[in-house]
Amino acid sequence: MIHSVAIAWDELLRAFSNMEQDRVYFFDRMTGEIFSVRSDSEDDFWDQIEQQQGRFLEIPALDTAAERTLINGFLAKQANLELRGLLDHALSGHPPYAKTADILSFFPEEELQLSELRDTFLSNRVKHWLEENELFSLSTSLNAVH
Repeated sequence: MIHSVAIAWDELLRAFSNMEQDRVYFFDRMTGEIFSVRSDSEDDFWDQIEQQQGRFLEIPALDTAAERTLINGFLAKQANLELRGLLDHALSGHPPYAKTADILSFFPEEELQLSELRDTFLSNRVKHWLEENELFSLSTSLNAVH
């Protein structure tokens, strides 16, 4: 029997955007709820998750390698040489240190471009994850995802 649940798209995207190493997000197949726990939670919690036999799916975090790939893809298409230089230096890890978000705050158009690229990347990641876990397919009604 197929069980249909509503999935909050914005919560799912937020969970897929997680880069906190000490936080793990889960999706509850029965309720559609998305929740997070600290990775150092008690063993009892992890035992309960395992005993539920597939009810709870761990949502993969966004690792730094994926974020770096995303930024490098953005840089490859970037025509603004000043911004390219600043971001290249920030990614190199050499002093003076800077955050990508801080640099982009001075370049609003490019900041929007990266934001749209990140949204597309995350949406595709979520879509593939939903399909892999048989939660969504092209035949599934889009009304189930809100």
